[in-house]
Amino acid sequence: MHALQHHSLALEFPEHKDTIHTLKTTDAHFRRLLDDYEALSKTIENIETDITPSETRHEEALKRQRVHLKDQLYQLLLAH
Repeated sequence: MHALQHHSLALEFPEHKDTIHTLKTTDAHFRRLLDDYEALSKTIENIETDITPSETRHEEALKRQRVHLKDQLYQLLLAH
């Protein structure tokens, strides 16, 4: 079993920590994407720790969705 990795956006992009905080409080679109990203990360962490059973195929689909959200969030960070 591998170590659980946390995927909070601030850990993924520490150089953008201040921008993340600002956008969370001022940009409704960013906040919605971030909420979706965090909820998806929590679901994946629960699957990885066997709290929530899931088929590998479903887990991989969730991880692809998380990467897509992270890409969108990163593009918004770069624009600010």
